[in-house]
Amino acid sequence: VQLVESGGGLVQPGGSLRLSCAASGFIFSNYYMSWVRQAPGKGLEWVSDINSGGGSTYYADSVKGRFTISRDNAKNTLYLQMNSLKPEDTALYYCVRGFARTPNKRVGSWGQGIPVTVSS
Repeated sequence: VQLVESGGGLVQPGGSLRLSCAASGFIFSNYYMSWVRQAPGKGLEWVSDINSGGGSTYYADSVKGRFTISRDNAKNTLYLQMNSLKPEDTALYYCVRGFARTPNKRVGSWGQGIPVTVSS
């Protein structure tokens, strides 16, 4: 199993970023997928998840209305479109295979993480 995130970086408050997660080593279209983040000095926080077909999506209250999760099963890729970014969205963002609403790195498969910094 390999999950490789990309698309992070530095953005000003109010800006946008799109994270991608390229999946390999398993049948991507069979799995629920999640995004989890960890802000500096804080614990893991579930952000969003999506069912295997892409028809059902869920969001943490902190990102609802600003972030959109999606997937392209033909490309084995998971996405997170992040709009109206706030400084409190600054974190290391992880792509996770499976359900992760109580995130635990010993459960499921995790990418290496990609940093997102929201600052002026």
